[in-house]
Amino acid sequence: MTITIRLALPADASLLPAVERAAAQSFAAVPGLEYLASSPVIAADQHMAFLLTQREWVAVDARDRPLGFLCGQDCGDDWHIVELSVDQAAQGRGLGRQLIGTAADWARANGFAALTLTTFAQVPWNAPFYARLGFERLTAERCSNFLQRQLAAEHTHGLRNRCAMRLDLQGVS
Repeated sequence: MTITIRLALPADASLLPAVERAAAQSFAAVPGLEYLASSPVIAADQHMAFLLTQREWVAVDARDRPLGFLCGQDCGDDWHIVELSVDQAAQGRGLGRQLIGTAADWARANGFAALTLTTFAQVPWNAPFYARLGFERLTAERCSNFLQRQLAAEHTHGLRNRCAMRLDLQGVS
């Protein structure tokens, strides 16, 4: 299967919520997190905001159909990954790794010191996956104010066992 990573286009915005819903189906098999399979996802208008500022990439197949996406935002010296989703049917093919690599290359070229994200600490395709890519789990003391607020907001919304992670981009190529 030929996969291309490119910046998201306006025509993609309405397709990306379905990609995130399909990705979330993996949570149906995780005890205590089954509800995430039917939880709300990022709306098309929110995707439009990310892509209009060129802060969203998609992994597309040969027919230019989105199979995954990564969106994020500037957070001072760091660039924060808001969401990485790969359609459940396309998982395990390296699309997430490619999307992160693309975002890291862009962030490095644009002067950001690191990529950050928040994720589930124990879910295999969350923190353990990011750790294999070089992300370091942050202690509460090492979290930026933004990451502390993000984790607190997630906790308020019922997301437990979350952690913040950081990938240093300084001196990495």
